[in-house]
Amino acid sequence: MNLTSKRLYLLFLFALLKGASVGPMIMLVIDFDSSVLVTAFVGTAVAFVCFSAAAMLATRREYLYHGASLACCMSILWWVQIASSIFGGSTTVVKFELYFGLLIFVGYIVVDTQMITEKAHHGDMDYVQHSFTFFTDFASLFVQILVLNMFRKMKKGRKDRRN
Repeated sequence: MNLTSKRLYLLFLFALLKGASVGPMIMLVIDFDSSVLVTAFVGTAVAFVCFSAAAMLATRREYLYHGASLACCMSILWWVQIASSIFGGSTTVVKFELYFGLLIFVGYIVVDTQMITEKAHHGDMDYVQHSFTFFTDFASLFVQILVLNMFRKMKKGRKDRRN
């Protein structure tokens, strides 16, 4: 078995474990309202395609330098989560974390697409590593959009019950 096959099997194992970790949340969403799952998947696919296409059509290395800003934003998001767990977070803080996280993940799609394009331009055709990068970006964006849609649907359900 060559190295590429081993790495491909590790990618499959990672995908299986990611699916197993997200599976209970998906079952909860299906039990609540299955249209949320379809909306989240379609929204993720459309966002992924649009932002990847924008990154590929942009001038070379235009967005690569945003990686440091995104890492700083991830640090801010981490500190906000730590502070909200210590001091007690409100619904507003949770919404901020979700929308800010969505913005960060979309930014990573753009940066990662340009990074992969640049690596391919220089001869790095490691499709396993590139697939892993895109898979993690897609899965992260999917979970963010799924949670946002679930919150929106729950809020709408509460408003309908009050009326």
